[in-house]
Amino acid sequence: SRECNYKCKFCFHTQKNTNKLNLGEAQLGLELLKQAGTEKINFAGGEPFMNPQLLGELVKYASHDLGMAVSIISNGSLIQSKWMKEYGQFVDVLGVSVDSFHPETNALIGRGGDANNKHIDRMLRVRELCTQHDILFKLNTVVCSHNYKEDMNAHITQLDPYRWKVFQVLILKGENSGMNGDLRNAFDLQVTKTQFDTFCQRHADQPAFIPEPNDVMQNSYLLLDEELRFLDCSQGGKVPSESILQVGVERALSQAGFDHDMFHQRGGIYKWTRDRSTKESSQQQVQKDHVVVQEITEDEVLPGTNQKNLTLAYAQ
Repeated sequence: SRECNYKCKFCFHTQKNTNKLNLGEAQLGLELLKQAGTEKINFAGGEPFMNPQLLGELVKYASHDLGMAVSIISNGSLIQSKWMKEYGQFVDVLGVSVDSFHPETNALIGRGGDANNKHIDRMLRVRELCTQHDILFKLNTVVCSHNYKEDMNAHITQLDPYRWKVFQVLILKGENSGMNGDLRNAFDLQVTKTQFDTFCQRHADQPAFIPEPNDVMQNSYLLLDEELRFLDCSQGGKVPSESILQVGVERALSQAGFDHDMFHQRGGIYKWTRDRSTKESSQQQVQKDHVVVQEITEDEVLPGTNQKNLTLAYAQ
């Protein structure tokens, strides 16, 4: 859904409604996407962990029943160890949005509350949970007027993410343009291409670094909204297609404005599954020593296309 507990000022998928599909409808959507050739699904928002039970059942269904690779993009504030224990086995990649390592900058951006916010502490906790559950850890950063001068190298090196996606503030009509009732006005947070490139050059030696300026990112992702409609961003807004639940994937996809060539140029196909060999071995051991493992874990306290990347995303 579009629901979110943060108020990031540059958000381009704002909480204009609180609509969400029920579990059966969402599972049907996943089935249709799988039949159309989808290999990887990304759940985003809003904040996907605003609906933890629905999210958990969907990642389980996508991974266990349909055999898809599963990723999630979150702000990290609502992820609980209990959820990870139950559903972490069905997640390949968990990404957290981190735009600054300074609380006061995060406050200016609107990520996590006031200047005493704990956004970085929450992210570090998620990093540890990913390690414990063998989930690939990813970072997303949006470069804006408040953080483009920041040097994040030491922090990124310490976190050692599997991938670090770096984006540029994107203005979309109907979301964050400040016009016609938009819930956000992100114009003051924009950076020039030169400023974005300066940030990228400062971090270019990071092995996980993947820069995606607006001309690369805008049309090279397939986004589905809370009604399973593809969102065409090619004209500077978000024009929804017909829902795949009503007309199927092929017809809806023809209305998506998807740039197939740019998808490949930006490296849209990559290794998006974690190594499950260690996990499978541990699960076999759990089955052999089920009672003993239960005693330990209950006391545990933890701080129609062949496109390869159809992305189920309820927002950015």
